[in-house]
Amino acid sequence: MIRIGIISDTHGRFLPKVKDFLSACDEIWHAGDIGSPEVLDELKKFRPLRAVYGNIDGTAVRSECPEMLLFHAEKLKVLITHIGGYPGKYHPQSKKIIELEKPGLFVCGHSHILKVIYDQKYSLLHINPGAAGNYGLHVSITAVRLKIEGKDMKDLEVLDITR
Repeated sequence: MIRIGIISDTHGRFLPKVKDFLSACDEIWHAGDIGSPEVLDELKKFRPLRAVYGNIDGTAVRSECPEMLLFHAEKLKVLITHIGGYPGKYHPQSKKIIELEKPGLFVCGHSHILKVIYDQKYSLLHINPGAAGNYGLHVSITAVRLKIEGKDMKDLEVLDITR
């Protein structure tokens, strides 16, 4: 069993309340728009990190993070990207990878809108953790954590605090 913290759109800030929420996690997954190499370094020092770059990330972050990650956590196939869309409206590149690789969990960011949706068509859980930073139009700072055991995802919890 592994405890995962999922965030996106930190935009250059790893906020203390988000850090507290993620402190019980074994790994952090960041779905892009990290915002600075300093935040990337802070996240790496905090917990083991899997991260993709987002559209606002510069050369320094892009040199360390790929556009897309496909991997197994326990026995669960996971796909992470920044601009991915959501069930019924996936970004074309994401849809192609979803159809080819058949992940059980698809994580993306970009919209700053928290979404957790089971996609029956592709038999996957879609998670957009919203925005964990202060930059943007969102009214809440959000993050997600969950446990993965084998192929099962359970005990999903959401941090949702007013900015």
